[in-house]
Amino acid sequence: MHYISNDNFFKFLDKLKNTFNVFVPVKKDKQRFYKKYDTPREDIIIGEVRAFEPAKAFFSHAREIVAEGFKNTSPQMNKKPLAIVGVKACDLKGFKVQDHVFLNHDYKDPFYIRNRENNLIISADCTSAIDTCFCLAVGVTPYPEKDFDINLSSVEGGFIAETGSEKGKATIDAHANLFESVKTRAKSQKDEQRKKVTKDVERNIKENNVPRQESLKGIIEKNFESDIWKDEARACVECGACNTVCPTCHCFLLYDEKNKENLARLRIWDSCMIKDFARVAGGANPRAKLWMRLRNRFEKKFYYFPKVADFYACTGCGRCITACPAKIDIRKVLKRLVKGE
Repeated sequence: MHYISNDNFFKFLDKLKNTFNVFVPVKKDKQRFYKKYDTPREDIIIGEVRAFEPAKAFFSHAREIVAEGFKNTSPQMNKKPLAIVGVKACDLKGFKVQDHVFLNHDYKDPFYIRNRENNLIISADCTSAIDTCFCLAVGVTPYPEKDFDINLSSVEGGFIAETGSEKGKATIDAHANLFESVKTRAKSQKDEQRKKVTKDVERNIKENNVPRQESLKGIIEKNFESDIWKDEARACVECGACNTVCPTCHCFLLYDEKNKENLARLRIWDSCMIKDFARVAGGANPRAKLWMRLRNRFEKKFYYFPKVADFYACTGCGRCITACPAKIDIRKVLKRLVKGE
Protein backbone atom coordinates (compact mmCIF):
# COMPACT_ATOMS: atom_id res chain seq x y z
CA MET A 1 0.00 0.00 0.00
CA HIS A 2 1.38 3.40 -1.06
CA TYR A 3 0.38 7.05 -1.11
CA ILE A 4 0.71 9.35 -4.12
CA SER A 5 -0.08 13.07 -4.06
CA ASN A 6 -2.22 14.69 -6.74
CA ASP A 7 0.80 16.43 -8.26
CA ASN A 8 2.81 13.22 -8.35
CA PHE A 9 -0.16 11.35 -9.76
CA PHE A 10 -0.09 13.50 -12.88
CA LYS A 11 3.67 13.05 -13.07
CA PHE A 12 2.96 9.32 -12.87
CA LEU A 13 0.53 9.56 -15.81
CA ASP A 14 3.08 11.60 -17.75
CA LYS A 15 5.61 8.81 -17.23
CA LEU A 16 3.12 6.11 -18.17
CA LYS A 17 2.26 7.74 -21.48
CA ASN A 18 5.82 7.10 -22.64
CA THR A 19 5.00 3.38 -22.59
CA PHE A 20 1.20 3.27 -22.80
CA ASN A 21 -1.68 4.97 -24.51
CA VAL A 22 -3.25 6.28 -21.29
CA PHE A 23 -7.01 6.82 -21.04
CA VAL A 24 -8.64 8.65 -18.14
CA PRO A 25 -12.26 9.41 -17.21
CA VAL A 26 -13.30 13.03 -17.75
CA LYS A 27 -16.53 14.79 -16.86
CA LYS A 28 -18.59 17.18 -18.96
CA ASP A 29 -21.78 18.47 -17.37
CA LYS A 30 -23.16 15.32 -15.68
CA GLN A 31 -21.65 12.83 -18.10
CA ARG A 32 -18.43 10.89 -17.60
CA PHE A 33 -16.47 9.29 -20.43
CA TYR A 34 -12.94 8.15 -21.27
CA LYS A 35 -10.49 10.36 -23.11
CA LYS A 36 -6.87 9.86 -24.09
CA TYR A 37 -4.57 11.50 -21.57
CA ASP A 38 -2.23 14.17 -22.84
CA THR A 39 -1.65 16.74 -20.09
CA PRO A 40 -3.16 17.42 -16.65
CA ARG A 41 -6.65 18.92 -16.92
CA GLU A 42 -9.32 19.94 -14.45
CA ASP A 43 -12.07 17.72 -15.89
CA ILE A 44 -10.25 14.45 -15.12
CA ILE A 45 -12.36 12.59 -12.54
CA ILE A 46 -10.70 9.51 -11.05
CA GLY A 47 -13.31 8.89 -8.36
CA GLU A 48 -17.06 9.55 -8.53
CA VAL A 49 -18.79 6.74 -10.54
CA ARG A 50 -18.25 4.68 -13.70
CA ALA A 51 -17.97 6.29 -17.13
CA PHE A 52 -21.00 5.93 -19.38
CA GLU A 53 -19.24 3.71 -21.93
CA PRO A 54 -18.15 0.29 -20.69
CA ALA A 55 -14.42 -0.47 -20.37
CA LYS A 56 -14.96 -3.56 -22.56
CA ALA A 57 -14.80 -1.22 -25.58
CA PHE A 58 -11.02 -0.98 -25.19
CA PHE A 59 -10.52 -4.73 -25.55
CA SER A 60 -13.42 -5.99 -27.67
CA HIS A 61 -13.87 -3.33 -30.30
CA ALA A 62 -17.27 -2.29 -31.61
CA ARG A 63 -16.00 -2.80 -35.18
CA GLU A 64 -12.78 -4.43 -36.34
CA ILE A 65 -11.29 -6.25 -39.34
CA VAL A 66 -10.57 -9.89 -38.57
CA ALA A 67 -9.56 -11.08 -42.06
CA GLU A 68 -8.62 -9.25 -45.22
CA GLY A 69 -7.97 -10.23 -48.83
CA PHE A 70 -8.07 -13.97 -48.05
CA LYS A 71 -4.80 -13.56 -46.18
CA ASN A 72 -4.03 -14.64 -42.65
CA THR A 73 -4.74 -11.62 -40.49
CA SER A 74 -2.91 -11.19 -37.23
CA PRO A 75 -4.61 -9.20 -34.49
CA GLN A 76 -3.91 -5.54 -35.04
CA MET A 77 -1.95 -4.11 -32.15
CA ASN A 78 -1.71 -0.53 -31.05
CA LYS A 79 1.79 0.91 -31.24
CA LYS A 80 1.57 1.17 -27.47
CA PRO A 81 -0.37 -1.01 -25.02
CA LEU A 82 -3.26 0.56 -23.12
CA ALA A 83 -3.37 1.91 -19.58
CA ILE A 84 -6.98 2.44 -18.54
CA VAL A 85 -7.28 4.61 -15.42
CA GLY A 86 -10.27 4.94 -13.11
CA VAL A 87 -11.93 1.61 -13.95
CA LYS A 88 -14.68 0.82 -11.46
CA ALA A 89 -15.55 -2.50 -9.82
CA CYS A 90 -18.60 -3.01 -12.05
CA ASP A 91 -16.39 -2.94 -15.15
CA LEU A 92 -13.89 -5.29 -13.52
CA LYS A 93 -16.69 -7.83 -13.14
CA GLY A 94 -17.51 -7.15 -16.78
CA PHE A 95 -14.00 -8.32 -17.69
CA LYS A 96 -14.71 -11.53 -15.78
CA VAL A 97 -17.58 -12.27 -18.17
CA GLN A 98 -15.65 -11.21 -21.28
CA ASP A 99 -12.70 -13.39 -20.20
CA HIS A 100 -15.02 -16.35 -19.70
CA VAL A 101 -16.27 -16.00 -23.28
CA PHE A 102 -13.14 -15.03 -25.20
CA LEU A 103 -10.26 -16.32 -23.08
CA ASN A 104 -11.20 -19.30 -20.94
CA HIS A 105 -12.35 -21.84 -23.51
CA ASP A 106 -10.86 -24.32 -25.96
CA TYR A 107 -11.00 -21.64 -28.64
CA LYS A 108 -9.34 -18.47 -27.47
CA ASP A 109 -9.95 -15.22 -29.34
CA PRO A 110 -6.49 -13.94 -30.42
CA PHE A 111 -7.70 -10.36 -30.89
CA TYR A 112 -9.15 -10.17 -27.39
CA ILE A 113 -6.17 -11.95 -25.83
CA ARG A 114 -3.64 -9.56 -27.35
CA ASN A 115 -5.57 -6.59 -26.05
CA ARG A 116 -6.00 -8.06 -22.57
CA GLU A 117 -2.39 -9.19 -22.20
CA ASN A 118 -0.90 -5.85 -23.15
CA ASN A 119 -2.79 -3.53 -20.86
CA LEU A 120 -2.53 -1.93 -17.45
CA ILE A 121 -5.73 -1.67 -15.43
CA ILE A 122 -5.63 1.12 -12.86
CA SER A 123 -8.96 0.91 -11.11
CA ALA A 124 -10.46 3.33 -8.60
CA ASP A 125 -12.96 3.37 -5.76
CA CYS A 126 -16.31 5.00 -6.39
CA THR A 127 -16.55 8.13 -4.27
CA SER A 128 -20.25 8.71 -4.95
CA ALA A 129 -23.29 6.88 -6.28
CA ILE A 130 -25.89 7.90 -8.85
CA ASP A 131 -29.52 6.81 -8.61
CA THR A 132 -29.07 3.91 -11.05
CA CYS A 133 -26.28 2.20 -9.09
CA PHE A 134 -27.25 -1.15 -7.53
CA CYS A 135 -23.97 -3.09 -7.61
CA LEU A 136 -24.25 -4.42 -4.06
CA ALA A 137 -27.49 -6.22 -4.96
CA VAL A 138 -25.57 -8.44 -7.40
CA GLY A 139 -22.53 -9.02 -5.21
CA VAL A 140 -20.26 -6.22 -6.45
CA THR A 141 -18.85 -3.67 -4.00
CA PRO A 142 -18.51 -0.01 -5.07
CA TYR A 143 -14.75 -0.34 -4.65
CA PRO A 144 -12.45 -2.83 -6.41
CA GLU A 145 -11.23 -5.79 -4.37
CA LYS A 146 -9.53 -7.86 -7.11
CA ASP A 147 -8.83 -8.16 -10.85
CA PHE A 148 -6.84 -4.92 -11.11
CA ASP A 149 -3.16 -4.10 -11.50
CA ILE A 150 -3.28 -0.97 -9.34
CA ASN A 151 -6.24 0.44 -7.42
CA LEU A 152 -6.63 4.07 -6.36
CA SER A 153 -8.60 5.24 -3.34
CA SER A 154 -9.16 8.99 -3.14
CA VAL A 155 -7.97 10.58 0.10
CA GLU A 156 -7.08 14.10 1.10
CA GLY A 157 -4.41 15.49 -1.23
CA GLY A 158 -4.05 12.37 -3.37
CA PHE A 159 -4.62 8.63 -3.51
CA ILE A 160 -3.83 5.41 -1.71
CA ALA A 161 -2.47 3.00 -4.32
CA GLU A 162 -2.73 -0.76 -3.82
CA THR A 163 -1.27 -3.37 -6.15
CA GLY A 164 -3.26 -6.37 -7.33
CA SER A 165 -0.80 -8.02 -9.70
CA GLU A 166 2.90 -8.43 -10.38
CA LYS A 167 2.50 -6.01 -13.28
CA GLY A 168 1.05 -3.41 -10.93
CA LYS A 169 3.80 -3.93 -8.37
CA ALA A 170 6.48 -3.60 -11.05
CA THR A 171 4.87 -0.39 -12.31
CA ILE A 172 4.90 1.23 -8.89
CA ASP A 173 8.43 -0.01 -8.20
CA ALA A 174 9.58 1.56 -11.46
CA HIS A 175 8.22 4.93 -10.29
CA ALA A 176 8.97 4.55 -6.59
CA ASN A 177 10.20 8.14 -6.27
CA LEU A 178 6.61 9.37 -6.83
CA PHE A 179 5.12 7.26 -4.02
CA GLU A 180 5.48 7.38 -0.25
CA SER A 181 4.30 5.43 2.76
CA VAL A 182 0.66 5.67 3.81
CA LYS A 183 -0.24 7.53 6.98
CA THR A 184 -2.84 6.17 9.37
CA ARG A 185 -5.15 9.14 8.72
CA ALA A 186 -5.23 8.37 4.99
CA LYS A 187 -6.16 4.74 5.68
CA SER A 188 -9.02 5.92 7.89
CA GLN A 189 -10.21 8.30 5.17
CA LYS A 190 -10.25 5.45 2.66
CA ASP A 191 -12.31 3.24 4.98
CA GLU A 192 -14.73 6.06 5.82
CA GLN A 193 -15.21 6.90 2.15
CA ARG A 194 -15.94 3.26 1.29
CA LYS A 195 -18.50 3.03 4.10
CA LYS A 196 -20.21 6.21 2.89
CA VAL A 197 -20.52 5.04 -0.72
CA THR A 198 -21.73 1.62 0.43
CA LYS A 199 -24.52 3.36 2.38
CA ASP A 200 -25.44 5.44 -0.68
CA VAL A 201 -25.78 2.33 -2.87
CA GLU A 202 -27.70 0.49 -0.16
CA ARG A 203 -30.09 3.47 -0.04
CA ASN A 204 -30.66 3.13 -3.79
CA ILE A 205 -31.37 -0.57 -3.42
CA LYS A 206 -33.85 0.03 -0.60
CA GLU A 207 -35.64 2.92 -2.31
CA ASN A 208 -36.07 0.90 -5.52
CA ASN A 209 -36.80 -2.42 -3.77
CA VAL A 210 -34.08 -4.13 -5.79
CA PRO A 211 -33.94 -7.88 -5.06
CA ARG A 212 -30.63 -9.33 -3.87
CA GLN A 213 -28.90 -11.92 -6.01
CA GLU A 214 -29.63 -14.70 -3.53
CA SER A 215 -33.34 -14.25 -4.35
CA LEU A 216 -32.76 -14.46 -8.11
CA LYS A 217 -32.11 -18.21 -8.25
CA GLY A 218 -34.74 -19.91 -10.39
CA ILE A 219 -36.65 -16.75 -11.34
CA ILE A 220 -36.18 -17.27 -15.09
CA GLU A 221 -37.41 -20.88 -15.08
CA LYS A 222 -40.32 -19.95 -12.83
CA ASN A 223 -41.39 -17.09 -15.07
CA PHE A 224 -40.38 -18.47 -18.46
CA GLU A 225 -43.94 -18.30 -19.83
CA SER A 226 -44.97 -15.30 -17.75
CA ASP A 227 -46.83 -12.33 -19.23
CA ILE A 228 -44.21 -10.10 -17.60
CA TRP A 229 -42.05 -10.37 -20.73
CA LYS A 230 -44.82 -9.22 -23.06
CA ASP A 231 -45.79 -6.44 -20.70
CA GLU A 232 -42.24 -5.08 -20.35
CA ALA A 233 -41.49 -5.49 -24.09
CA ARG A 234 -44.37 -3.19 -25.07
CA ALA A 235 -42.21 -0.14 -24.47
CA CYS A 236 -39.04 -1.50 -26.15
CA VAL A 237 -38.01 0.23 -29.38
CA GLU A 238 -35.49 -2.49 -30.29
CA CYS A 239 -32.52 -0.09 -30.43
CA GLY A 240 -29.99 -2.40 -28.74
CA ALA A 241 -28.65 0.35 -26.47
CA CYS A 242 -28.90 -1.92 -23.42
CA ASN A 243 -26.52 -4.43 -25.04
CA THR A 244 -24.10 -1.79 -26.31
CA VAL A 245 -23.50 -0.13 -22.93
CA CYS A 246 -23.56 -3.34 -20.88
CA PRO A 247 -20.07 -4.31 -19.62
CA THR A 248 -20.92 -8.02 -19.87
CA CYS A 249 -22.71 -8.28 -23.24
CA HIS A 250 -20.37 -9.85 -25.77
CA CYS A 251 -22.30 -11.11 -28.80
CA PHE A 252 -20.93 -10.19 -32.21
CA LEU A 253 -21.71 -10.50 -35.91
CA LEU A 254 -19.31 -11.39 -38.72
CA TYR A 255 -19.91 -9.90 -42.16
CA ASP A 256 -18.00 -9.37 -45.40
CA GLU A 257 -17.36 -5.98 -46.96
CA LYS A 258 -16.04 -5.50 -50.48
CA ASN A 259 -14.81 -2.50 -52.40
CA LYS A 260 -13.12 -2.28 -55.82
CA GLU A 261 -9.75 -3.29 -54.45
CA ASN A 262 -10.30 -5.48 -51.45
CA LEU A 263 -12.49 -7.95 -49.58
CA ALA A 264 -12.54 -7.91 -45.79
CA ARG A 265 -14.32 -9.76 -43.03
CA LEU A 266 -15.35 -7.61 -40.10
CA ARG A 267 -16.66 -8.24 -36.63
CA ILE A 268 -19.12 -5.85 -34.99
CA TRP A 269 -21.04 -5.86 -31.74
CA ASP A 270 -24.46 -7.42 -32.07
CA SER A 271 -27.61 -7.15 -29.98
CA CYS A 272 -29.90 -9.99 -28.91
CA MET A 273 -32.74 -7.45 -28.86
CA ILE A 274 -32.63 -7.01 -32.65
CA LYS A 275 -35.07 -9.15 -34.65
CA ASP A 276 -32.46 -10.63 -37.01
CA PHE A 277 -30.12 -11.66 -34.19
CA ALA A 278 -31.45 -15.23 -33.95
CA ARG A 279 -32.60 -15.60 -37.57
CA VAL A 280 -31.06 -18.59 -39.31
CA ALA A 281 -30.68 -19.68 -42.93
CA GLY A 282 -34.04 -20.02 -44.64
CA GLY A 283 -35.52 -17.24 -42.54
CA ALA A 284 -36.55 -19.25 -39.48
CA ASN A 285 -36.36 -17.31 -36.23
CA PRO A 286 -36.73 -19.02 -32.82
CA ARG A 287 -37.19 -15.62 -31.18
CA ALA A 288 -39.38 -13.83 -33.69
CA LYS A 289 -41.29 -11.88 -31.03
CA LEU A 290 -39.75 -8.93 -29.20
CA TRP A 291 -40.81 -10.27 -25.80
CA MET A 292 -38.89 -13.47 -26.52
CA ARG A 293 -35.75 -11.45 -27.17
CA LEU A 294 -36.21 -9.49 -23.96
CA ARG A 295 -36.61 -12.77 -22.09
CA ASN A 296 -33.47 -14.10 -23.74
CA ARG A 297 -31.46 -11.12 -22.50
CA PHE A 298 -32.47 -11.82 -18.91
CA GLU A 299 -32.11 -15.57 -19.37
CA LYS A 300 -28.48 -15.18 -20.45
CA LYS A 301 -27.56 -13.01 -17.46
CA PHE A 302 -29.60 -14.65 -14.71
CA TYR A 303 -29.88 -18.30 -15.79
CA TYR A 304 -27.21 -19.27 -18.31
CA PHE A 305 -24.17 -17.67 -16.64
CA PRO A 306 -25.00 -18.86 -13.11
CA LYS A 307 -25.41 -22.34 -14.58
CA VAL A 308 -22.18 -22.50 -16.63
CA ALA A 309 -19.91 -20.06 -14.78
CA ASP A 310 -21.42 -19.80 -11.28
CA PHE A 311 -21.94 -16.04 -11.35
CA TYR A 312 -24.57 -13.61 -12.58
CA ALA A 313 -23.72 -11.64 -15.71
CA CYS A 314 -25.01 -8.35 -14.33
CA THR A 315 -22.75 -5.87 -12.56
CA GLY A 316 -25.36 -3.47 -11.18
CA CYS A 317 -23.80 -0.54 -13.04
CA GLY A 318 -27.19 0.78 -14.18
CA ARG A 319 -25.97 1.79 -17.63
CA CYS A 320 -28.84 0.02 -19.39
CA ILE A 321 -31.33 2.01 -17.29
CA THR A 322 -29.73 5.28 -18.36
CA ALA A 323 -29.37 4.29 -22.02
CA CYS A 324 -32.87 2.91 -22.59
CA PRO A 325 -35.08 5.47 -24.41
CA ALA A 326 -38.15 3.46 -23.35
CA LYS A 327 -37.13 3.67 -19.67
CA ILE A 328 -37.16 -0.10 -19.18
CA ASP A 329 -35.58 -0.57 -15.75
CA ILE A 330 -33.77 -3.86 -15.15
CA ARG A 331 -34.31 -3.44 -11.39
CA LYS A 332 -38.10 -3.25 -11.80
CA VAL A 333 -38.14 -6.27 -14.12
CA LEU A 334 -36.14 -8.30 -11.60
CA LYS A 335 -38.48 -7.22 -8.82
CA ARG A 336 -41.49 -8.35 -10.87
CA LEU A 337 -39.84 -11.68 -11.63
CA VAL A 338 -39.06 -12.36 -7.98
CA LYS A 339 -42.62 -11.55 -6.98
CA GLY A 340 -44.04 -13.37 -10.01
CA GLU A 341 -46.34 -10.46 -10.81
